[in-house]
Amino acid sequence: MNVHALLPCVLFCGALYATPAVARDDDDRIVVRLRSYEEVPAVSSGASGLFRARINEAAGTITYELSYQRLQGDVRQSHIHFGQRSVNGGISVFLCQTATNPDPTGGAPTCGASPAAMTGTLTAANIIGPTGQGIAATEFAELIRAIRAGVAYVNVHTNLFPGGEIRGQAGGSDHDDH
Repeated sequence: MNVHALLPCVLFCGALYATPAVARDDDDRIVVRLRSYEEVPAVSSGASGLFRARINEAAGTITYELSYQRLQGDVRQSHIHFGQRSVNGGISVFLCQTATNPDPTGGAPTCGASPAAMTGTLTAANIIGPTGQGIAATEFAELIRAIRAGVAYVNVHTNLFPGGEIRGQAGGSDHDDH
């Protein structure tokens, strides 16, 4: 066997192995399932929901769809919060609003009565914080980092469960990259 004849193949195959199979772009797709047992403290409710988002860092946008069903209470608001699993954190951005709980940026769609689905697009202008946790208003990149690190969660608040009736962590086992 001619070892010198194998050298180009070894170099080529090594280069293929060292190159990632999928090049990372600035788009991330996220799917978060919302359940009552994920709330802190846990809530017993038959409600569920789904949050699907696409982060386009280059464009500075997060486009999303939020849906929920079987909520026991009337929807008051929905957010992305900054907080790890099993811990409550501050609000980073509104996903839907009501007259009772308006989005201070005015950019969120109106929450519908359960069952409902809504879509929206988030930009730096929609980020409200939480400043006490190190994310200032308009810090879009900080929210993206928190989502990618798995320290952001989505929840839907109702009049019966003001702290949230359903919740899901954006990251970990609830994070889906397709």
